[in-house]
Amino acid sequence: MTSIHLNNLVKTFGAFTALKTMDLEIRDGEFMALLGPSGCGKSTTMNMIAGMEEPSEGKILFDGRDMNGVPMGRRGVGFVFQNYAIFTHMSVYDNLAYGLKVTGVASSEIDRRVKAIADFLQLTPMLKQPSAKLSVNILQRLAIGRSAIVEPAIFLLDEPLSNVDAAFRAVMRTELKHLQRQFRQTMVYVTHDQLEAMTMADRIAVMDHGVLQQVGTPLDVYNNPNNLFVASFIGSPGMNLIKGKLADSDRGLIVDLGGLGRSAPLDAALAAAARKAGVQDVIYGFRPERATLSAAGEGLALPVTFVERIGARTVVHLGDGEQRVKAVFDNDVSVENGTTAHIAVEPGSVRLFDARSGASIKGA
Repeated sequence: MTSIHLNNLVKTFGAFTALKTMDLEIRDGEFMALLGPSGCGKSTTMNMIAGMEEPSEGKILFDGRDMNGVPMGRRGVGFVFQNYAIFTHMSVYDNLAYGLKVTGVASSEIDRRVKAIADFLQLTPMLKQPSAKLSVNILQRLAIGRSAIVEPAIFLLDEPLSNVDAAFRAVMRTELKHLQRQFRQTMVYVTHDQLEAMTMADRIAVMDHGVLQQVGTPLDVYNNPNNLFVASFIGSPGMNLIKGKLADSDRGLIVDLGGLGRSAPLDAALAAAARKAGVQDVIYGFRPERATLSAAGEGLALPVTFVERIGARTVVHLGDGEQRVKAVFDNDVSVENGTTAHIAVEPGSVRLFDARSGASIKGA
C-alpha cells in the first residue's frame, strides 16, 4: 500500500487555472473518491497523480517520495479509464495476461493470476472469446481486471462506470470495493455520481471549479456540509435551502423565513454559533429526510405541488417560487397535489449558512 500527499498542488493551462492550491492526504489503503461536477478539476488531479500531467506548482508525494518528474510507468499505478481501452484483437485471457507478460512474470504464475482474477470478476466462461465481441459491460469489467491483475500499490479509476447500465453499475460498486479490500490497494476514484462516492469511498473529496470544498467520510459530508455547494450537491434530493434572517424573540434566536410566513427556532448550540458569527442574512437548511408531517398550525404550512411515489420512498414537493422544499418519507403518505401540508423539521438536523459567503455556521 502507498499513501499519497498532494501538497499545494496547482495546475494551469495557459491563462486557465484547472486546479487551485489543492492539499490532500490519501492514506495507505484508503478508498478516496474525488467527487464533483464536470470541469471541477477531478480528472486533472488524477492525471497528475498518474504522471500523465505535470503540476504547475506543488508536489505529489508517494509515501513521502517526490513524484514530480517520475514517468507514469515507474509510479506503480494502475489506471482504468471511462472508455475501457482494451485490445479488441486479443482474447479475454490475453488481455488479462498482457501486463504480466511485458513485466516478465513466469507463465505458470500468469496462468494462476489470470484464472484467479477471471473467477473474481466472473469472466471465466469468456477467457477464450475475442474481446471485440463482448458487451460494453463486460469490456469495462475486463479493463478493471487487466489493471488489477498486476496488483499496483495505487489504483486510479476515472469514471469507469459512467458508460455502463444501471444494473451493472450496482454490481460493480460492490465488486470494486471487494477488489480493493482483497488487494489492500490505495484507490482513488473519480466520479460525478454521488451515489458511487457515498457507497464505496472511505472518504470523499468534494471539488468545484478547481477548489477542494470539503474532505470527510460520506456521512460527515452528508450531515455537516462545509458550504452551500456541498449541501446542495450531496444528497438526492439535495438539502433544502431557504433564505431567512436571524431575529430575537421570546423563544430566543430564531430564523425568520420571510416568504414562508413562518419562523423557525434554533437549538442552543446553533444559536450561539450564529450570534458569534455576527450575521443576519442566512440560509436555513435541512435534509428532506429530516422533515415530518405535523398537525395543522405547527411547522411550515406549504402547498403540495407534486408527489413522487418511488417504491419504498415518497418525495413530496412543496412551496413555490424561491421557497421550494422537498420532504422524503420512507413509506407512502396521505398528501395530494393542491393540498396544504404542515412540515416540521427535527431541530438538531437544522444547518445554517452565511447567505453572503455560503460558509456553514456550525454549533459546538
